[in-house]
Amino acid sequence: QVQLVESGGGLVQPGGSLELSCAASGNNFWRYTMGWYRQAPGKQRELVASITAMGDTNVVDSVKGRGTISRNNFKKTVYLQMNSLKSEDTAVYLCNAFYGDESYWGQGTQVTVSS
Repeated sequence: QVQLVESGGGLVQPGGSLELSCAASGNNFWRYTMGWYRQAPGKQRELVASITAMGDTNVVDSVKGRGTISRNNFKKTVYLQMNSLKSEDTAVYLCNAFYGDESYWGQGTQVTVSS
């Protein structure tokens, strides 16, 4: 069982930056593929970025060049650094841990990009 708690969201101006954190509790954090997803009002949840147990990363095209995912297995935490934020990045950002038939979600953190 893994519990995930996201933090770091908030209100940021267009062009600004923020770093989201997802702290995990439970065992064997290192083996999980970790992902950041987002869901905007009226839209489907979409993958933003993921990082495997081996550290291989994937960032979706809409965020590529602006977003970086990383993990610290010692701290059991995964991060999402977002730069050059746009209004269309406004969403609830959720953390996911995936391994085999296990999948866990956090409650999410709101990111609002507005002047």
